[in-house]
Amino acid sequence: MKRFKKASDIKVGVIGYGGAFNMGQGHLEQMQRAGMVPTAVMEIDKSRLSVAEKDFPGIETYSSLTTMLKKSDVDLLAIITPHNTHAKIALQCLNAGRHIVCEKPFAVITAECDKIIATAKKNKVVASTYHNRHWDGCIMQALKTIRSGAIGDVFRIEAHTGGYCKPGNWWRSSKSISGGILYDWGVHFLEYSLQILGDAKLVEVTGYAKTGHWANKTKWKADTNEDEARAIARFDDGRWLSLCISSVDSNPKRGALEITGTKGTYIMDHNSYEVITHSRGQKVVRSGPNPPSLWDAYYQNVADHLAKGAKLVITPEWARRPIHILDLANRSAKAGKAIRAKHA
Repeated sequence: MKRFKKASDIKVGVIGYGGAFNMGQGHLEQMQRAGMVPTAVMEIDKSRLSVAEKDFPGIETYSSLTTMLKKSDVDLLAIITPHNTHAKIALQCLNAGRHIVCEKPFAVITAECDKIIATAKKNKVVASTYHNRHWDGCIMQALKTIRSGAIGDVFRIEAHTGGYCKPGNWWRSSKSISGGILYDWGVHFLEYSLQILGDAKLVEVTGYAKTGHWANKTKWKADTNEDEARAIARFDDGRWLSLCISSVDSNPKRGALEITGTKGTYIMDHNSYEVITHSRGQKVVRSGPNPPSLWDAYYQNVADHLAKGAKLVITPEWARRPIHILDLANRSAKAGKAIRAKHA
């Protein structure tokens, strides 16, 4: 793999500069704060290219990925496009000798992740996924508290979010594009959970799905995401993890993750946490705010890996773990039975 003497030798770009959440601008700014140099933008909407030129004067702009890879000497590209396009674009970039960062999720199915990993190794380039929430304040506080022994040995994690609401009328509500209802917040919640579970090896996944309620009430109609889906993952050490995302839940649970241990329970929300234990037969609740998130740590680590040989935190194998669970859950829901894991 090509090494760089310093971060400022790394030329970076983005594929996708759409208006939603200003993600293209956000990625380039974080790359820039890590010392890398914004160099190129590729976007099929030409009106957004003019926005990129205003945000980053002098930046190269392209409306074709093939043209960008042919004409630009950009080293690292962030892929900020709909989920079902990640694998195809990543493979094209990797085969052109470029390092890549995929927005979450890494891909939609395990086989796509496997192909990206193999292609990156073949071309001796880096593939990673933008798991900036690996450094969210909520998970950093959770790990600190759990590792202190406050709730004993963790044996169960329940991750959930939802409400009663019609899915939005855009591609994230389309199962064929997004992967399904579990692929948005679900990939974040699984990544949090896998940090807590550490090196526990995945054994099997069972999936459930309720569909149809919103199908004729969004512009995607039959292609609309499931109304609710659940994944239950079992690990080789006896622990288990459940994930449930719903748009038909009239009584959603509080907290994003409920982590249960032999001495107590930790309820993790984005802004605050609760630790629930018992003392002399009485319930004891301790709560507090979470520390600030450190999203810049993601690209700082990527820059340090490329320029200094630092260990890459979000490896493609790590990014594949939540996708494998989601893929197996989809397959299980369709087959009506648990599916054994291929990867740990």
